[in-house]
Amino acid sequence: ESSEHKTGTESGSSLGPTDFLKLKALSDGPPKELKIRLIKVESGDRETFIASEVEEKRIPLEEISIKNTASEIIRACKSARIKRKFRESYLLPAFSVKPIMTSEEPIPREKLNPPTPSIYLESKRDAFSPVLLQFCTDPKNPVTVIRGLAGSLRLNLGLFSTKSLVEANAEQAVEVRTQVQQPADENWDPSGTGQTWPCESSRSHTTIAKYAQYQASSFQESLQEKGSDEEDDEDDDKEKKPSNNSDKPVGKIIKFGTNIDLSDPKRWKPQLQELQKLPAFMRVASSGNMLSHVGHTILGMNTVQLYMKVPGSRTPGHQENNNFCSVNINIGPGDCEWFSVHENYWQAISDFCEKHGVDYLTGSWWPVLEDLYNANIPVYRFIQRPGDLVWINAGTVHWVQAVGWCNNIAWNVGPLHAYQYQLALERFEWNEVKKVKSIVPMIHVSWNVARTVKITDPDTYKMLKHCLLQSMKHIQILRDQLVADGKKISYQSRVKDEPAYYCNECDVEVFNLLFVTSENSSRKTYVVHCEDCARQRSPSLTNVVVLEQYRIEELMNAYDSFSLVGTCLLLSTIE
Repeated sequence: ESSEHKTGTESGSSLGPTDFLKLKALSDGPPKELKIRLIKVESGDRETFIASEVEEKRIPLEEISIKNTASEIIRACKSARIKRKFRESYLLPAFSVKPIMTSEEPIPREKLNPPTPSIYLESKRDAFSPVLLQFCTDPKNPVTVIRGLAGSLRLNLGLFSTKSLVEANAEQAVEVRTQVQQPADENWDPSGTGQTWPCESSRSHTTIAKYAQYQASSFQESLQEKGSDEEDDEDDDKEKKPSNNSDKPVGKIIKFGTNIDLSDPKRWKPQLQELQKLPAFMRVASSGNMLSHVGHTILGMNTVQLYMKVPGSRTPGHQENNNFCSVNINIGPGDCEWFSVHENYWQAISDFCEKHGVDYLTGSWWPVLEDLYNANIPVYRFIQRPGDLVWINAGTVHWVQAVGWCNNIAWNVGPLHAYQYQLALERFEWNEVKKVKSIVPMIHVSWNVARTVKITDPDTYKMLKHCLLQSMKHIQILRDQLVADGKKISYQSRVKDEPAYYCNECDVEVFNLLFVTSENSSRKTYVVHCEDCARQRSPSLTNVVVLEQYRIEELMNAYDSFSLVGTCLLLSTIE
């Protein structure tokens, strides 16, 4: 924010009580007017005018829907005169595109391990077929493995090998997770006496060069161990030793290199260029990807991240940020083992986490498979080989373990489909309830999409338009309340690449009306708050500047211009 906006109420301090009352009276709403239209009437050779009253239609706020115009919405907000805090969901009530998955009947044990949809591409043309996009984003398919994608697209995965990474940028930072190596379908407690859900690991940092050294030496060690194990087996044949299996031996300590940022286009130019060979819906950036309309970088979501692994490296259970889809390619040379569960069962898994004292959204957990089977939850389990691409559909719960020594690359995509949009908004609102930051600023993204993308799917359009409608209602009602309280609102338009804002205290997205305070009485640093947190600091918003980033007319125009496009019309504009 510019330093022109000083905190405090300097301009208001010189007002007398009578002036203030006048100001308050005016701020209660515009003075009532009777609109008159003059209609010209021609009679023979004479022209006369008659006055005709124009009645403005006022619709009660509760009857407003996406069929109404922006001006009707604003009028309804103004006439509603809501004094309380206005809170309504951005989701369209009683409308869902989720598949109905009845789990009343117990699922037979063999069906609790359903086969994973695996697509074998025979040519480059298959990869670009609209049927592939349709299959991957079908709400009924939680996960799709595209076997040998790298081969059919002639992707040079060698660019992401450990050797290439060291040559490209040896000093790049790597986050390291220290973990206990154990079988993929087991998760023992630290004492080794029973299986549990919490899956703790300590965090440290290193560089690509140092982790590469560790990865290589770990491989060498295993070759030596294998040689000595073969000698031990020969000795064991001569003399069998009794063993005590009452406790599980604690696995060895391993290090997993995670969250390596490949966003810098200068440093990673050949790597990022190679990924342009992918079909549009899988690319890091494309016009049909909501994350390409954020307007700023979200590391690991609309940029590529790399993972360097040794056997046993674990990515614990999670859904992607805001339930977005994800793309993961195994570079090799080793395999990875995946477990995944349809979004429909996330609440049941969340309940298990709670029962085991681990936070579902922010904690680290590894499901005990037997618990899931007993709860009638089907688990997809499969091996991802080098060159295989795993598509995780919106909201799918998944966890991954390296079988061998390998590197993986991954990022998120947000296809503009109703299922993806609904799940993203649901998680946006659930995050607010749980006081967890939504990494994707969904209100900001929704307005950007409405301004720039032609939507052809009626369900996606309906949900997006409803979100914009709710956003306008929130803004107008809050705006009217602030003006009625005599609070000055200063306009400061957004600049290019300006990020979306979040409340400094509760991490909720703050869209358009920003409540700003100066930190430590310094006029140089400013902090954004939501209204609730700003009022907790100062109930009357003293020393809080309210900034408005969009004029309401801008939002009204964007709302009215956003309309459903017919496929035929879209094709003709593309041609």
